[in-house]
Amino acid sequence: MPVTGLEPYDDQNVFAKILRGEIPNKTVYEDEHVLAFHDIAPQAPVHVLVIPKGAYVSARDFAARAPHAEIGGFWRAVGQVAAMLGLEADGYRLLANHGMNAGQEVPHFHVHIFGGGPLGPMISAKR
Repeated sequence: MPVTGLEPYDDQNVFAKILRGEIPNKTVYEDEHVLAFHDIAPQAPVHVLVIPKGAYVSARDFAARAPHAEIGGFWRAVGQVAAMLGLEADGYRLLANHGMNAGQEVPHFHVHIFGGGPLGPMISAKR
């Protein structure tokens, strides 16, 4: 099913299953608000996903419905994870896809952290 970011939350998506412990992951960081883990198909030398523990489909959904403490905790965790991974000195990229045209594959809001080497251009246009 294509993800638009506007559909109801599907509690059978892969990240919901990871959060429930039904699918294993290689955890990098976890607290009351987030789980961060290595991507199973990394697109950079370091590729970690940070997901909120709440049921949010997209960034829009997260911003509209999450409590302030969860929003703040999520973004603090993103920074902490990047620092824990040693990415601060050389830099890193954050990416959050929203909807089908952006390539969102899992209908659970999440941020990718990429780093560990030169990442190249931010986007390549296919025209």
